[in-house]
Amino acid sequence: MSAGDDVRDLAWEEFARVDMRVGRIVAVEDFPEARRPAWKLRVDFGPEIGERRSSAQIKNYEAASLEGRLVIGVVNFPPKQIGPVRSECLVMGTYTADGTVLLLNPEPGAAPGDRVG
Repeated sequence: MSAGDDVRDLAWEEFARVDMRVGRIVAVEDFPEARRPAWKLRVDFGPEIGERRSSAQIKNYEAASLEGRLVIGVVNFPPKQIGPVRSECLVMGTYTADGTVLLLNPEPGAAPGDRVG
């Protein structure tokens, strides 16, 4: 965003409602029905949250390199239907200048279910 963009300030209380947690990708499946190349993921967010499903446009990662990987995810958005997949969490990443998604990673020692804040 540039200085001329009309951006509303975000109140701390609004940000605090976003529940971001450390999760571990436990399963990766192909998603051939997706409009843009994507994987179907199952992410374990620890005993309090459990496993959640997600659709992620991260085909720049091989499936084998994703399984077991720690990620950051938002776990309190309402489920969203993406084709035949009911996405129950948002796996977080950054976008490079060419649109490639790079996953956010917690530091070593983080565990599934740990809160981000």
